[in-house]
Amino acid sequence: MDWTLLARQVLNGHECTRDEAREILNEKDGNLLALINGAYVIRSHYYGNKVKLNMIINAKSGRCPENCAYCSQSIYADTDIDNYSLVDQETIVEGARRAKEGRIGTYCIVMSGRKASNREIRAVSAAVKQIKQEMSIKICACLGLIDKKQAEALKEAGVDRYNHNLNTSERYYDQVATTHHYSDRVRTIEAVKEVGISPCAGGICGMGETEDDLLDMAFACRSLDSDSIPVNFLNPIPGTRFADKDELTPNKCLKILSMFRFVNPKKEIRIAGGREYNLRSMQCLGLYVANSIFVDGYLTTGGQGENKDIQMINDLGFEVEENAFETQSQDL
Repeated sequence: MDWTLLARQVLNGHECTRDEAREILNEKDGNLLALINGAYVIRSHYYGNKVKLNMIINAKSGRCPENCAYCSQSIYADTDIDNYSLVDQETIVEGARRAKEGRIGTYCIVMSGRKASNREIRAVSAAVKQIKQEMSIKICACLGLIDKKQAEALKEAGVDRYNHNLNTSERYYDQVATTHHYSDRVRTIEAVKEVGISPCAGGICGMGETEDDLLDMAFACRSLDSDSIPVNFLNPIPGTRFADKDELTPNKCLKILSMFRFVNPKKEIRIAGGREYNLRSMQCLGLYVANSIFVDGYLTTGGQGENKDIQMINDLGFEVEENAFETQSQDL
């Protein structure tokens, strides 16, 4: 396959087919740079060499009743993470101030648990209102399953984007979690779309899924019209049910990222959890495909540090997207 030719066809309106996406996943390692160059043709057309930074606050940690096999915050996992209820409003707002100072494009307020209570929705909404009064920064909320009424409250408060990952394919979902269903996640994404909040939905790769499951995820993101697609790579945490799964290589991760880019060419593709663990010394190549990363760690695992992330971006000759909110809010 001539990946640069396919990229140009995509830019001219061709929708990457499932067979073409499968070829990406099966490309020989020796042709990896040609594949990445094709993905970069698409990435650079829509995003240039800009990299959007995202930062998470783990606003409520642990004690989650769901049995997601990858998650250290589940009550079914034997981990020693910090457990705490929703932090206070000032803690959330102060995190946004630090994010703004660090040139962060999106500040992500994340809570553990199946579903936020109405009290928690009110508390997060109050914090978001204060943030919006103080500064211009995009806010993404990730509060579990929500309904339309809760989504409306978040929209009114100023939440720009809502994250609820599909995690895997519908077929494989019951191998990952059984306390809720794939359809519950889809309903949440549809609810936030209905009230005008930008949908953020991606998946986790390396959980024992098949090639077809990976393809299903990418095409489901396209079908849902997810504006932002976080591509997580499993970081097998001791004490979780998936602690023994360690099946990814840097090359495989880069092929997966490229597949998501070809299938969802216009979308924000973010290298999310597990970036440092799985891509290792090849992290920089991922930015020729993806245009967004998390910095300063994840929910219960650390990252390589914001300074090293910025150095990596600068060494590539890329640049931080300084006005990420003003630029991307036009697409909401």
